Amino acid sequence: MAVTIREVASAAGVSVSTVSRAFTAPDQVQPATRQRILDAAAKLGYAPNPAARSLRGGGTGTLGLIVPDIANPFFPPIVKAMQARARRQGYTVLVADSDEREADELETIAAVSKKVDGLILWASTLTEERLQELSGQMPLVLVNRHVPGIPELHISLDAGIHQAAEHLRAYGHRRCVFVNASRAELSRGKSIHESFEALDLSLAELGPYEPRFETGLHAATLVAAHGATAVIAHNDLVALGVLHQLAKLGVSVPGEVSVLGIDDTLLASVSTPGLTTIRIDPEELATRASDLLIDTIAGRPGAGPAAPVEVGSRLIPRASTGPAPR
Repeated sequence: MAVTIREVASAAGVSVSTVSRAFTAPDQVQPATRQRILDAAAKLGYAPNPAARSLRGGGTGTLGLIVPDIANPFFPPIVKAMQARARRQGYTVLVADSDEREADELETIAAVSKKVDGLILWASTLTEERLQELSGQMPLVLVNRHVPGIPELHISLDAGIHQAAEHLRAYGHRRCVFVNASRAELSRGKSIHESFEALDLSLAELGPYEPRFETGLHAATLVAAHGATAVIAHNDLVALGVLHQLAKLGVSVPGEVSVLGIDDTLLASVSTPGLTTIRIDPEELATRASDLLIDTIAGRPGAGPAAPVEVGSRLIPRASTGPAPR
């Protein structure tokens, strides 16, 4: 028979309500007491029942996460880390894909909203009015999208992009190309233009396209036409497409063209040559996003929209960048 919450309470020497809070609102339980409860639960083989909790308190015990493209290798480590973080606070995570299309995103939100206690929308394509309406209906957190009145997690690429611009200038590059692969994420392109222009680096922009490997294949041919010696792509997937196509065209990397990505996915470190990229820590992203949503669900002070939570970035140099050709 399944272990009950009463058995856990008895084994830990606390009340049933304290056991319940330890799993549903861990910040309301003393750390030593919560650890004693967790130890007792582990020893007895007890796990909280989200369905039962839903019937008792109206919650589902589930966090919703909607991302633009689940096939992008940037997201699986974030999902895994978010599941681990949520599990420690008594939640599970439901993940869905919007394919960066507004109609698909709306349809996905309608499908999952009744199954979750709150939603994280990653680089949402919805209008401000739609998002504000949605935030009035359920706890909502936005990642890389600013809408007044809605809690936000902002990925700041400023430091990483500035380091990338310094890196290319030190190697003697002056003519660069930015492959833009997003219509929604305007801050990324803005930061790249500002950082490159501040260091007197010429920057032509291609796109916006879709943030896919195939975009890089298409862009690589255009890069050669621009006479650029360096390319910075919207993400690693696009950058890997550029690398692949340049190799097919017989263009040496980094001998003739240097290539940079953004995200530092696993593929960046195993590509040939290794991809220079701007790292965004998936563990930090997952922790900050899930904590912000859980705090918003609980209505805790500091979970409001006044100050966006920020995650930084840094450059990871690898073999895809080198001196500009003379």
